[in-house]
Amino acid sequence: MKAAHASTAMTTLAPPPNGFHDPTVYVVRTGEDPWDDVELREVRDGLKETVNELRAEIAVSENGIADLLRDSGEGAGDDQADTGTKNFEREHEMSLTNNARGMLLQSEKALRRLADGTYGACESCGSAIGKARLQAFPRATLCVTCKQREERR
Repeated sequence: MKAAHASTAMTTLAPPPNGFHDPTVYVVRTGEDPWDDVELREVRDGLKETVNELRAEIAVSENGIADLLRDSGEGAGDDQADTGTKNFEREHEMSLTNNARGMLLQSEKALRRLADGTYGACESCGSAIGKARLQAFPRATLCVTCKQREERR
């Protein structure tokens, strides 16, 4: 079980035509099996599917927000409760849309990291994030140690 070195993955490579490099380019933790083509293809395809789903979700949400904004004026007979409900619905929809946008950016970033050969390396310390972590959460950019440190701040 060979582990790639973090310094190898931190060197940005030209994007390959299939969306990921030779599996040996991507770092793994000591004791982990190296990535293989099937695993990388599954990660890439899952990220692409997520990107497409999020783009569609954002488009629907933006249309919903536009409708809520158009209807946000006080209508005939609206009382304070009706106005509050409309405001809550609008804010809730905007929050969900912003969350989806954040996930979209993270997914697109993960695809870029696959394409440039840096996928799997912690953006903070350069250590391997770990295959199991990336397979469970392919948008991860930090190893567990750095993520814990970030959350304590």
